[in-house]
Amino acid sequence: MSSTRPIRALLRGLEVLHVLNQHNGATVSEVASAIDLPRTTTYRILETLCVAGYAYRAKSDERYRLTIMVRGLSDGFDDEAWVTQIARPYIYELCRDLVWPVAIATLSGATMLIRQTTDHESPLAVEKRGPGFRVPILGSASGLAYLAFCPKEQRDTLMEVLAQSKREADRPARNRNKIYESLVETRKQGYAVSRRKRRISDEISMSVPILAEERLLATLTIRFSSTAVTVEDAEERFVPKLLAVAQRIAKEFLSQHEHDALVSAPTGPAPGTD
Repeated sequence: MSSTRPIRALLRGLEVLHVLNQHNGATVSEVASAIDLPRTTTYRILETLCVAGYAYRAKSDERYRLTIMVRGLSDGFDDEAWVTQIARPYIYELCRDLVWPVAIATLSGATMLIRQTTDHESPLAVEKRGPGFRVPILGSASGLAYLAFCPKEQRDTLMEVLAQSKREADRPARNRNKIYESLVETRKQGYAVSRRKRRISDEISMSVPILAEERLLATLTIRFSSTAVTVEDAEERFVPKLLAVAQRIAKEFLSQHEHDALVSAPTGPAPGTD
């Protein structure tokens, strides 16, 4: 039984999509080098993806980037997954700068879901967590940051759910006033802090929200050892960089949404015109 020959052009197009998905934008030469294709062929594939609405070329740096239309290629690819794709190069860059592990998380049910982490790139990560790892809302900096900056209606609903939970990590939700007091302080300072007891030294986490205008997309978190970095030092060294990266991620997310809206907008004549 003979097998069907694959369509080489389609395979190359998928390879190009894969390269763009791994980078925060890439030039024609960078894509061509990554998949070992002639520059002219690569350029045609990239321009075809642009025509189809799956990519665009930024005028500022001539780099090709994916649009949100790519999420339609995968069932269940939502905005949380999309912001993760945007955040990936930023958190790896931040990890190279600060060395300590960095992660991005989103709300998933009554827990926070780690969407992407640099644990396997950080030499200082004691526990190597990966995407899919879950942490409790009230027992993590990412969860506290999410609670502090999410809409009031959502926060009240989450607190109701946590208060009725039988999990030990959710027990503090039964003292709602105390939790709300800490959330007010978190909003004032712009970030959340949590501490986890360990045998040798405590693990401290600091987390900031990723806000696209008024919308809370995710949280950005760094973990470090209390014996290596004090909270005071982390506030001065880490928090400003976390906030800056969170703003860059949110800005690119909004840019992608605006571009996708333009691509999806009708191009024909307005109703009632010739």
